[in-house]
Amino acid sequence: MSDNGGARHEPYAPYEPHESTSSFVLRPPDPQPQVPHPQNPYAAPAAQVPPAVPPAAAHAPAPPHTAPAPAQAPAQAPAHAPDPGTGRLIAGRYRLLAKLGHGGMGTVWRAKDETVDREVAVKEPRVPEHLPERERANAFERMRREARAAARLDHPAVVNVHDVAVVDGQPWIVMELVRGRSLGAALQEGTLDAREAARVGLEVLGALEAAHAAGILHRDVKPDNILLGGHGRTVLTDFGIAQIEGETSLTDTGGFVGSPEYIAPERVLGQRPGPASDLWSLGVVLYAATEGVSPFRRSNTPATLQSVLNAAPAPPAAAPGPLAEAVTTLLRKDPAQRPDAARVRALLTAAAAPPVPVPTQEVRYVERPRRGIRLGRTAWLGLGAAVVVGAVTAYLAIARPFAGPLPDGWSAHQEKDVAATLAVPADYQRTLPDRKSDDDHWVTYTDWSGSVWVTLSLARQAEDKSHEIAGSAAAEMYQDDAEFKKRGDYGLDMPADARTTPDDNATFHGQKAAGNTVVYTTNDSQHPRPREVRVFYYRTGGGDMYRLTVGYPGKGDFTERGREVARTAIAQLDVDVL
Repeated sequence: MSDNGGARHEPYAPYEPHESTSSFVLRPPDPQPQVPHPQNPYAAPAAQVPPAVPPAAAHAPAPPHTAPAPAQAPAQAPAHAPDPGTGRLIAGRYRLLAKLGHGGMGTVWRAKDETVDREVAVKEPRVPEHLPERERANAFERMRREARAAARLDHPAVVNVHDVAVVDGQPWIVMELVRGRSLGAALQEGTLDAREAARVGLEVLGALEAAHAAGILHRDVKPDNILLGGHGRTVLTDFGIAQIEGETSLTDTGGFVGSPEYIAPERVLGQRPGPASDLWSLGVVLYAATEGVSPFRRSNTPATLQSVLNAAPAPPAAAPGPLAEAVTTLLRKDPAQRPDAARVRALLTAAAAPPVPVPTQEVRYVERPRRGIRLGRTAWLGLGAAVVVGAVTAYLAIARPFAGPLPDGWSAHQEKDVAATLAVPADYQRTLPDRKSDDDHWVTYTDWSGSVWVTLSLARQAEDKSHEIAGSAAAEMYQDDAEFKKRGDYGLDMPADARTTPDDNATFHGQKAAGNTVVYTTNDSQHPRPREVRVFYYRTGGGDMYRLTVGYPGKGDFTERGREVARTAIAQLDVDVL
C-alpha cells in the first residue's frame, strides 16, 4: 500500500474518450470553496488551469497500428509512435489497437474482436516481475474474480464482460467498450450540479444493489471507477477487488485493498464489511462530485485513514435538500446508522427530479361603464388569489392527474430501455430480458414470494416492421383480447375461457388509454389456482405502445394487495414522451 494517500492512478476502466457522448453539465472549479475543505484533488487551482482543449483532442486514442519502422527510418517519423504491443493478437481474435489507460492491476486496451467485427476493451494483467509467485498468483486471481463478479451481474450500470482469454497463464478480460470518460476525469474540469450528481448516484446505486443481491461487495467505489458514457449512461466498473460471498479473502494479513479516502471506517478497523461499506463509498463520491473535494483526503495514507475514522466533513454546501441528507447520512461512521439502499434511492430520486413548475395566472380587470359591480381592492386580491389557486389546481389535474406522491415503502425507477418511470414497492426484485433483441423492451419487478409481479413493455413504432401495433390503446387491447380468446394465450398460463373486463374509457395524462382485467384459473391440472391480471395500454403521439401488466392471486391474502399494487403502479406510471 502506498504511503501517499493522495496519489491517484490513471483511470484504467474500459472506456474510450469520445467527444460527442458527454451529456454532463459541469460547473467550473471554485478556487475558494464556501466551506473549509482539504485541497481539491480533482480541480487544479485557477492559476494553473491550462488553456481549453476539446475533449477529443485531449483524450484522443492512439493511431491504428502500423508496421514497425526499419532501423534506418527517416527523421520525420511521426512524433507519437504506437504504444508497444499495438497490433498484437490476443487469443487468436482480439487485435490490440491503442491503450486507453492503466492502473495498479493492469492496462486497458481498445481492441478489435476480429471474430465478430466489433471493438471491445481488453484488460491486460500487469504485475511486477519481482513479486513472489504467491503474490503474482493472487493478483491474477483478483482479475479472474473481477470477470466472474461482473459477469454474474445483469444491470445496465455494470460493464458487460464478454470473455476471459488466458494467455501464458494470465487472464486477459474482454469487456464492452464504453465510449465516454470517467467521473474522475470529468471532475478535473468542474463539479456536477445536485440533480446531475443524484442521477449518477442512482445509476451507481442500482449497480450496487444488483451486486449486493448477488452476494458481491465492490469495495472500490470511486470516481475513477464510474464511467460517464453516451446517452446519459453511467457504468460502474472494475470489480477486480470485489469480495464474493463464500470465497476466501485474497488480502494479506493486516492489509486491505482499495482507495484509502473512499474506504469505510469499518474496513479500516478490520471489521467484516457489508453493503453499507459500499454505500459509504457512494456517499464520498457524491460529496466529491458536488463539492469538488474529497472530504477525507489528506497528504498521506495514515492521515487519510485517520480522517476516515475521526474527521467530520464540512456539511455539503452545493448539495442542498435530499441530496445533502443522503450524503450526510451515508457518511455516518457506524454502518448500522447509515440508510439502506431503498432510503438512499428515495432521497436521490427526489434530488434528481426537476422542480415542479408553478404556473401563474394573470388577472385583469376591465371596468365597463354602467355594467356589473365595481369591486374593491381587497375583494379583487381575494378573487385573484382564488383564480391562481384554481389555475394551479387545474394545471396539476392535467399535468399529473393521478395519485401524487408515492406511498410509503414505494420506489420510482427510471427505466431507460422502456423510456418510462415505473413505481413499485421498494423491495421488489428487478428482472430484464436474458438475451435482449433489438425490439425486446421490457422490465419486470416481482415481490420476493413471486405472488405479485409488475411488467412494463414498450413496442416502438420505429421497430414495428410488420405493422403489428394497433392504431389506438383500445384497438391494441381488443387485438390482444381477440388473440387471447382465439388461442388461449395472453403471454400467461391461462385458458381461453378466462373472463375479461375491458375498460376502454381509461385515460392517461388526459389522453385516451385502455385497460383490461382478466380473471382466470391456471392450467395446472394438479394445483389450479385463481389468478387476476390488470393490463393497461397507452399509445403515444409518436405511435409507441406501452403495456403495463400486473399479476396477482385471484383469491387469498395477496388479492387486495395485488389490486392495490396495480392501481398505484398504473397511477404513478410516467413515460418520457406523451
